[in-house]
Amino acid sequence: MSELKHNGKVVIVSGAAMGNGKAIAELFAKQGAQVIIVDLDEAKETLSAIDTLDGAKKAISVQTDITDESQVNALIAKVKKEFGKIDILVNNAGLYEEEPFDLLNFKKWKKMMEVNLDGLFLMSKAVIPHMKSQNFGRIINMSSNTIWLGTPYLVHYVTSKMGIIGFTRALASEVGQFGITVNAITVGLTAIQRPAGSRLTQGSILEHLLPPQAIHRAETPEDLANIVSFLASDESAIITGQTINVDGGVARH
Repeated sequence: MSELKHNGKVVIVSGAAMGNGKAIAELFAKQGAQVIIVDLDEAKETLSAIDTLDGAKKAISVQTDITDESQVNALIAKVKKEFGKIDILVNNAGLYEEEPFDLLNFKKWKKMMEVNLDGLFLMSKAVIPHMKSQNFGRIINMSSNTIWLGTPYLVHYVTSKMGIIGFTRALASEVGQFGITVNAITVGLTAIQRPAGSRLTQGSILEHLLPPQAIHRAETPEDLANIVSFLASDESAIITGQTINVDGGVARH
């Protein structure tokens, strides 16, 4: 399999200033893609990492609030104008927060849905017309393995991440005729960042409650990036509307 399997592709990765998104952006750059990093942050670390890669195109970063429709539309218009097309969208940006249901208020509930579902909707809505016009597109959505586990203290988070699965399945059914595939990944612990000021002070609830992994090593952002790359490639052209669990065997889905 060619190392440059995404050569010439234009890829948008949201939430790519750090962690999983950073690893995904770096791998696409290694594989020959033009990468557009979308984040609230300037993503200087990701840009610097890509700049050091041999043969990689210069990535760009566009600071964008994915929950703001006007900002999302401006982002997509900029990408289309500068690069002429949009081949791959990785909806990686998301919000994580631990909160017991008794303490969960409606404001926090709505914020979770806004980031994890409204942002997903706006980004996908904006790119699909361009993908239809070229009869090709790949959309990969990041969900969470907590949806299979029913993890406590995460009712708002798990609900939003389960919504991504429904979104993926239904959208795939509509856009397949245009050469567009839509798939989801349920991610393990690599995607989780502990929120500042959390009331749950004895370490992440997940670290205590999840059963042991089948593969006895920590999941890395690079593990996830490899699966994203596969779902964006020609090798996965017949796969759509599916969810792949990537967590070392914590959840047996």
